[in-house]
Amino acid sequence: MARKPAIALVAVAGRRKATLEVAAQIEKEGFSGIFCQSVGDGLGLCEALAFATHEIPLGTSIANMYTRHPYDYAQTAAFIHEVSGGRFRFGVGVSHGPMLDRLKVQANKPLADMRQFVSDLQASVGRKDALPPIILATLRKAMVKLSAEISQGAVWANAALSHMSTSLSFLPQEKMQADDFFVGNMIPTVITDDKEAAAKVHRQTLSTYVRLPNYQKYWIEAGYEEEMQAIQKAMANKEDDKIPSLMSDRWLSQVTLYGSVSEVREGVEAWYDTGLKTPILVPSSANGNQMVALQEVIAAFR
Repeated sequence: MARKPAIALVAVAGRRKATLEVAAQIEKEGFSGIFCQSVGDGLGLCEALAFATHEIPLGTSIANMYTRHPYDYAQTAAFIHEVSGGRFRFGVGVSHGPMLDRLKVQANKPLADMRQFVSDLQASVGRKDALPPIILATLRKAMVKLSAEISQGAVWANAALSHMSTSLSFLPQEKMQADDFFVGNMIPTVITDDKEAAAKVHRQTLSTYVRLPNYQKYWIEAGYEEEMQAIQKAMANKEDDKIPSLMSDRWLSQVTLYGSVSEVREGVEAWYDTGLKTPILVPSSANGNQMVALQEVIAAFR
């Protein structure tokens, strides 16, 4: 029997109650976790999930550490940790320069900021066990190493399958072997026999990410220099309309999952084979909205 991955949820306006109902279904179907994206207040959704579910692990993936004061984050995280019975994982990240600029948020050095943020979280609650496990959003070597030093897990988003083993090699073996150290990756997923339509959806979804300098650096390190340099050139020439065509099938096949049910299930197993502990599927659909996509993923793993 295929191992069941975790699933990502978003609290979309107008569908929040329906999302909680789907979460209960995800738990009943035996998936390995529910992880909430920052869109639409992932932390608020986790608080609701603490009451809408009973056994399934849940967490944020990823909360932007700059958008709330550490003291405020700590109080909410401690509350969810307690009322969920210890099921909550607080995934936090430094986000990206363009996003922080839009929010008018001033950031310094990401590693130093993250180290200070985790320290401030712990100082805000008095007792260390009052906080849930903290998971750091990672991409490249330095943040991966920091996750092993100061947190209880590492989570990637849109990582490359071909580079995952290298990324995991930066984590100490004792962390990789520990049951209480989380290692996950958010994987954009579309299930359909129309692979061309699925690829089009992924290119739309990831067109924002390929414009981000941190992701470009990561994917260059992962072996996709040709694609990233072409995208950088298109951006410099203000030819953004060319970007989707520059996201090659070679790159897309390593960063996303798409295709038939059997292809996606085999793809999840390939992620497990890298040593990744928790693949987190981020569903989209070629035939409808997020609710349709969620049901497609749930049905695929029955």
